[in-house]
Amino acid sequence: MELGISSFGEVNPDNKAGQAVNAHQRMQELLEEIKLADEVGLDVFALGEHHRPDFIISAPEVILAAAAAQTKTIRLSSAVTVLSSADPVRTFQNFATLDLISNGRAEILAGRGSFTESFPLFGYDLSDYNELFTEKLSLLLAINESEQVTWSGKLRAPLKQAGIYPRPLQPKLPIWIAVGGTPASAVRAGRLNLPMTVAMLGGTPERFVPFINLYRESAEKAGHDVSKLQLAANSQFYIADDSQQASNEFWPPYELLMNRVGRERGWPPISREQYEQTRKYGPLMVGSPQQVIDKILHFHELFQNTRYLGQMIGGHLISHKQNLRSIELFGTKVAPAVRKALQAVPVEIAQ
Repeated sequence: MELGISSFGEVNPDNKAGQAVNAHQRMQELLEEIKLADEVGLDVFALGEHHRPDFIISAPEVILAAAAAQTKTIRLSSAVTVLSSADPVRTFQNFATLDLISNGRAEILAGRGSFTESFPLFGYDLSDYNELFTEKLSLLLAINESEQVTWSGKLRAPLKQAGIYPRPLQPKLPIWIAVGGTPASAVRAGRLNLPMTVAMLGGTPERFVPFINLYRESAEKAGHDVSKLQLAANSQFYIADDSQQASNEFWPPYELLMNRVGRERGWPPISREQYEQTRKYGPLMVGSPQQVIDKILHFHELFQNTRYLGQMIGGHLISHKQNLRSIELFGTKVAPAVRKALQAVPVEIAQ
């Protein structure tokens, strides 16, 4: 199983047109975090696209290209590229360029996005939310398959024998689909035989089992080899040397972030008790190295996933030094133990 980290690049907004000191510092920290993840042997680092003052990553492929020059083996992915409000031609070109820079380490994790700021920003109507993603995904997949593309849809200008360049170093760019729990999304990913990443924020991990089974069943009905499907589980994470330290250090930024987003969406404030319950029984991956090892293995037992991505909270919400330590523990303590444990377990896809 591949093990990696994803980040939205949380930042304390500078709130001015230039001299973005906080943004500059956060960007340097983010690059250092990716470099360390590579050095300690993690498999993937993924960056999420947002268009808000509290997140620094609006162009993940640009940051990943900078990281490519400082790393050797780690795979570099978006998490997610908001494909609904992006142009698939430009998206492919950017990630193909990243692939050439990184010697074949680029991936696209495409999704509709949990925030909607990009739609009015780029001139799209939210009422076309689903159709935009469906159309643009079909075009992106067509571009990935062929150098010359003929395509037409309702919401974008058609292409007729258009050459799309550059082409990646890899035979094809790996294109994953990010989903949150909508059954139609799992069916689409399975039917298209695409790798799927499941973002888990609440509830219990067990509640995602039927959803993942639906993904595999849809792939099988479409005639695909289920044993070759790739599946990633994604949840917020933080590792410290012991359990109580991890809980105490992660709670303040978690409370601040979740309640800020919650106010925008009409959620009630989260309590410390709810946090601890989610940490113990839910998908929240916060604890000592052994606790995180145990939970990652529990996820694998439930899902037979081929990848786990830990969603890091950073910036002013939690110190850079603390996150570096978390990455170090993930790579040097957790990853070797998980890999060793899974080597002894035969792979058996749940039906």
